Amino acid sequence: MKRACPATGGRLGSAVAWEFNVLVVANLTATSEELLAALRDRAERGACRFTLLMPRDGAPDSDARLQRALEAWRAAGLDNASGRTGDSDPIVATMEAWDPMQFDEIVVSTLPTGSSRWMGIDLPRRLAKLTSVPVQHVVSQPAAELHWERPAEHERYGLLSPLAAALNRKA
Repeated sequence: MKRACPATGGRLGSAVAWEFNVLVVANLTATSEELLAALRDRAERGACRFTLLMPRDGAPDSDARLQRALEAWRAAGLDNASGRTGDSDPIVATMEAWDPMQFDEIVVSTLPTGSSRWMGIDLPRRLAKLTSVPVQHVVSQPAAELHWERPAEHERYGLLSPLAAALNRKA
């Protein structure tokens, strides 16, 4: 919500300070470097307050994940932030939280196309159409987790190895 500066008694003029409210829709990417950098850039363009909306994904620790994300935001210098969890469907969650008198813009953080369910439903474009406000889309990389296993040993067939591989494939 845009608020007039109390120092001017709410009068319009050159000394009016504006504060914009930004709704941030994120889940797995809520603490990604890409999202934090985008939010810091937005904060540098003018005073704003961030509200993290984290759709529940069925995990029992949704509220704890929200609190960890807000702590990470504050550690990154985004002190003017609050958060809430919402419906598991990100469109339903956003529309339940959406108030055009409260929010001025939306930031949606997703995984890259191909690994993002939200991109499969074209979430940023749909939210822009439903709310009629600017929607910034931030593509965030998933947290790097190293999983390494030794490949299974195959029998050695010599020159016939390519043929054996084709014959041993599971249908």
